Amino acid sequence: DAGVHSKAWYAATCDRKMAEDALYQSNKDGSFLIRKSSGQDSRQPYTLVVFYNRRVYNIPIRFIESTRQYALGREKCGEERFDSVAEIVENHQHIPLVLIDSQNNTKDSTKLKHIVRVS
Repeated sequence: DAGVHSKAWYAATCDRKMAEDALYQSNKDGSFLIRKSSGQDSRQPYTLVVFYNRRVYNIPIRFIESTRQYALGREKCGEERFDSVAEIVENHQHIPLVLIDSQNNTKDSTKLKHIVRVS
């Protein structure tokens, strides 16, 4: 268990479009939620959805079978790994999360500041 089910930021029944719509409505930099990933893949069970600078970023949360830990985005050298999804959220409420826009090849960063609830 990733420690997500009792959390305010976990939108269990939310799909990608609902998540993005909710974040656009919040319109606050650092708004976020976590949803189940669209693909039913045990290696990428969740997605962190973040609003920043009028954009929504969908960041995959990977589950690393060998260490039973979680990491954000594509696998990279020296990446940060966490024992739970909750730890990722707590970490990035204090330490800015790097947001990479692959279309415009730009980098931004923001902390996770505002929990968005999807009804």
